[in-house]
Amino acid sequence: MDEREPRPTARKGNLVRPYTLTSGRTGTDVELPVEAPIQTLQAGLAHRWPPDDAKGKIIQLCTGSPSVAEISARLDLPLGVTRVLVGDLVLSGYLRVHRTLSERSTRDERHELIGRTLRGLKAL
Repeated sequence: MDEREPRPTARKGNLVRPYTLTSGRTGTDVELPVEAPIQTLQAGLAHRWPPDDAKGKIIQLCTGSPSVAEISARLDLPLGVTRVLVGDLVLSGYLRVHRTLSERSTRDERHELIGRTLRGLKAL
C-alpha cells in the first residue's frame, strides 16, 4: 500500500492571458510602490462591473485597503499586471493610493505599516 502524502490540488488555470487584461501595456503613470495601501472610492463601488471582471475584483478587494502586493497575491495576478490595472483604476477615480513611509514618516506610521504587512503575510 502506498503511504505517500496526497498531491496538492492544482490551482485552476486562468484562461485569460495576463497581457490581455492590460492590452499589452506593462507600465502606468501612477506611482505604485508594492507596499502602498489602495482604497476603493465611492465611485468605484457605484460603478457596475461585469461578473469575473478583474477590475471589479480589485475594487471589491480594496475596500479593506490592501497593498498592491496583497492584491496581486489574492487575485493570483502577476504584479506587473496588477500595477497596470490598479493604475488605470486610480486614474479613472475609482481607487486612491495612500502614501507609504518616507524619511518624514512618524513612528506610528511605521508601526502601522509593519502591522499591516504582518496581517497580510498571515492572510496568505
